[in-house]
Amino acid sequence: MTDEPVLLEIEGLVKRYEAGPDQPHLSVLEGVDLRVGAGESVAIVGPSGSGKSTLLHVAGGLCPATSGRVAFDGRDLAELDADELAALRNRELGLVFQDHHLLPQCTVLENVLLPTLAGWQPPGRGDAEARARELCARVGLGERLAHRPGRLSGGERQRVAAVRALINGPRLLLADEPTGSLDARTADELVDLMCELGDELGVSLLVVTHAEPVAGRMGRVLELRGGRLHPLPRPS
Repeated sequence: MTDEPVLLEIEGLVKRYEAGPDQPHLSVLEGVDLRVGAGESVAIVGPSGSGKSTLLHVAGGLCPATSGRVAFDGRDLAELDADELAALRNRELGLVFQDHHLLPQCTVLENVLLPTLAGWQPPGRGDAEARARELCARVGLGERLAHRPGRLSGGERQRVAAVRALINGPRLLLADEPTGSLDARTADELVDLMCELGDELGVSLLVVTHAEPVAGRMGRVLELRGGRLHPLPRPS
């Protein structure tokens, strides 16, 4: 943990799913504690089914905790209503998933601009379309703005998803297996992009990954095992 102010704070997080009648509940997270400082990068590793994606979804306010506390910049997510959670995700959080979730009928530029349609603009960032064009050019997509996702490679689609996640200047980027469907070279390029833009824009990173090279790029590595987080040495 850095000495920077705490941005994301998770205390005693429990997540259980109810099963059918007379069936025991499915326990995924059992008392997770996590703090992510401003500007910090953290990787979460662990076997499939250990609850990594669930943890990220709860941290992003996409699903509620069974018990425990999840706070972003001191705000308890459980105390926010649906509109407040949506505004938090739109303005403060960036989300990147293994499946890019691009709209197939929209162009690259239109997909990137989707988060800006809610009407809020980050202060001091200028015109949204100009910002989108600049970021796309930075990641090698300047000549692809009018193309739809079906004409892009897997790596290009993930780069679009990453730029879309960053367009509103979030303070925390949550990435769930962002390189899982990419070859090694393309995966390296995407991680380079996230780290470089994260450093430049002052964005904290919380990345769920199976890939040791990706984990090794983060400042801290934690393993989710037995429903709890355990610190690991960074992969060499």
